[in-house]
Amino acid sequence: MTDGQSRERNRRIRVMKKFSKFQWKTVAAGAMAAAMCMTGCGEAAAPAASSAAPAESTVAASTAAASTAAASTTVETKDVTLTVWGPQEDQVDDTSWLPTECKAFAAEHPEWNITFNYAVCAEGDAGTNVTKDPTAAGDVYMFANDQLGALIDANAIAELGGDAAQAVKDNNTDTMVASVTATDGGIYGVPFTGNTWFMYYDKSVFSEDDVKNLDTMLSKGKVSFPITNSWYVASFFVANGGTLFGEDGTDADAGIQFGGDAGTAVTKYMVNMVKNKNFSSDADGSGLAGLRDGSVNAIFSGTWDAEAVKEALGDNYAAAQLPTITVDGSDKQLMSFAGSKAIAVNPNCKDPDVAVALASYLGSADAQKAHYTMRNIIPCDKSLASDVDVEKDPAALAQTNTIANTSILQPTISAMSQFWTPTENFGKSLANGEITEDNAAEKTEAFNKSFTETLN
Repeated sequence: MTDGQSRERNRRIRVMKKFSKFQWKTVAAGAMAAAMCMTGCGEAAAPAASSAAPAESTVAASTAAASTAAASTTVETKDVTLTVWGPQEDQVDDTSWLPTECKAFAAEHPEWNITFNYAVCAEGDAGTNVTKDPTAAGDVYMFANDQLGALIDANAIAELGGDAAQAVKDNNTDTMVASVTATDGGIYGVPFTGNTWFMYYDKSVFSEDDVKNLDTMLSKGKVSFPITNSWYVASFFVANGGTLFGEDGTDADAGIQFGGDAGTAVTKYMVNMVKNKNFSSDADGSGLAGLRDGSVNAIFSGTWDAEAVKEALGDNYAAAQLPTITVDGSDKQLMSFAGSKAIAVNPNCKDPDVAVALASYLGSADAQKAHYTMRNIIPCDKSLASDVDVEKDPAALAQTNTIANTSILQPTISAMSQFWTPTENFGKSLANGEITEDNAAEKTEAFNKSFTETLN
């Protein structure tokens, strides 16, 4: 730890004291919530999806150190056991991000004698693993926000209140706050990174002006797009006015509306895009492979591919927010799904005050910066947007701009389950040439109708 980091840690000692005042809320009603919080949860097992055994380390707050600082004061400690779930990459060994931050948190809280139990659960698996048995899941865990609805339905995630909730509002953009806000208005997690996709490109082939419009790009170089991946396909329909569950993505009764003349126009656009000689369908890593051998000049992906793309393109490495497309003579902005990855607290936790404080700590600006330094996890805290290292990172800038300018919040309501399979099938039909300009209207209406059929 550098001198600057040490000073920041000392500052945070003062800041973190306020967490003892956090309001604790659970997703269940009053008496039920109180009953759940009396249930022990410190000895949760590793998730079923993981073959790795939980690692365990004990970090005792030093009463002697406190006595040195104030000889006449004795710090009373409370024994606490916390089970923390996170991805394998964050807990490879004791020097990894997760144990490092937990140790630092314990050192700042001599009033708690904390034993940490770690288990592996990737953010994308939390919705499955935590809901299997919330009483046996991690006290603090990391999750992808698109699982929020399922976690709430299973009473597996606690609503944050007081200073914890206020910090989320103060430190994040409106999109990041909305990503962890449920339909009841409650905040259910501390975001630590954005989650979306954007464009990587070879700047020796495309200029900064070229990448503003996909049609311009297709006239100048090879573009690979994951047309069979549902997460990406929606961007075209949303560009031309399509909606998912109303304007804010929370109205299940409004359904998904990708049909009509506007939807048909998008389908025709995509039919012609797929037929373009400079277009290729990105599947099973073919786009990244094409960047490496020069047969592809642009792909659409996220920060998880940043290092691989940088290696493939070298000095020609560049990234940008999404381009527009030209539909019926008008420019329409492609809009990706955006969300976050966040830290959650289990409402079954035995020591909710400590768990909430840890969640807030792991999602703080200092912890996010450490996460970026150690694993290149792009921070979402507003105070880090102007950080010198983040500002010069093309992928970080592209993600930030995409979330701010060319994205919509991915709906988190359970009805979203009806979206994925029909959209994947539609993309495959486009890639296979089964959809043509002649049958575009018919296929579009069948596609739009399939959402309702899937729900039923």
